[in-house]
Amino acid sequence: MTKQGIVIGYDRSAGAEAGLQWALEEGARTHAPVTLVYAFVWRTVTGSITMAPTLWPDDSVREAAQNVIAAALARAGKTHPQVAVSGEVVCGDAAAVLVEKSRRARLVVLSEWCQGGLADLLVGSISSAVSAHAHCPVVVVRADRLPAGGPIVVGYDGSDRAELAVEFAIAQAAGQGASLRLVQAWKPPARWESPGVDPQERIAVQQADLNEVTSRWQDRYPQLQASAQVVVGPAGKALIEASQGARLVVVGSRGRGSFRGLLLGSVSQQLLYHAHCPVAVVRNLPGAAPGRPLAARSDRASAAPSG
Repeated sequence: MTKQGIVIGYDRSAGAEAGLQWALEEGARTHAPVTLVYAFVWRTVTGSITMAPTLWPDDSVREAAQNVIAAALARAGKTHPQVAVSGEVVCGDAAAVLVEKSRRARLVVLSEWCQGGLADLLVGSISSAVSAHAHCPVVVVRADRLPAGGPIVVGYDGSDRAELAVEFAIAQAAGQGASLRLVQAWKPPARWESPGVDPQERIAVQQADLNEVTSRWQDRYPQLQASAQVVVGPAGKALIEASQGARLVVVGSRGRGSFRGLLLGSVSQQLLYHAHCPVAVVRNLPGAAPGRPLAARSDRASAAPSG
């Protein structure tokens, strides 16, 4: 069986270079191969009679993309000779190509300020589509936000997806020798909706529950240094603030409570725009069935995490 590798959406932009460096470091740490994928769509023209779209092949586009990949492979061979790196140029919709590649990947890496097939990654449909449908975790890297140290921050809301996010974050923390920080956002209800609610008492209850979750994970992974914090306010703001000084912020998709609608709603856009470090979105872990609860995978819980 082919070893699961890291797939990176790549072009010639500065953002793609940052994403490639992140992917190469991850590949070196986890002994995983890295594949660069340059996706583009042929230009089309409309026929004068049938009005049906027809392909307009342009070999220079493919040749230019292949040259970009070849140059990147040469640089990667010099900076990370221990990593098996390959590349390919694919004609097709970038999001669809990367989602399909994710079926056999352990991780997909995307980057900001891409051009060509991956243009406008963070604010466009590609990041949302890949994050929402990928069969493995997706990491989005910004060129100007690559901190070298700090903890791994993970957003938690008690859902199965959040448990998957924690498992991924633990693997990252263990592999990088970093601490783990669980963050749960709590927004107080309006006075007229819940009269008599004591915010401080509610926060204390939430904090106790989160501490219990953290202790459970530390029992499974004694080497883990973890902390937990309940933050009052919107989830997006809580995670953005927590990302300051962090090396990675991890979130699970399709959560509940404060993190509901994370991928396609305002929280995801805030985080992708304003997080101070790379962002990982975990919908599935490699080899896990979509939506399979963590409890059903207890056999993995006792194993030492590997990045």
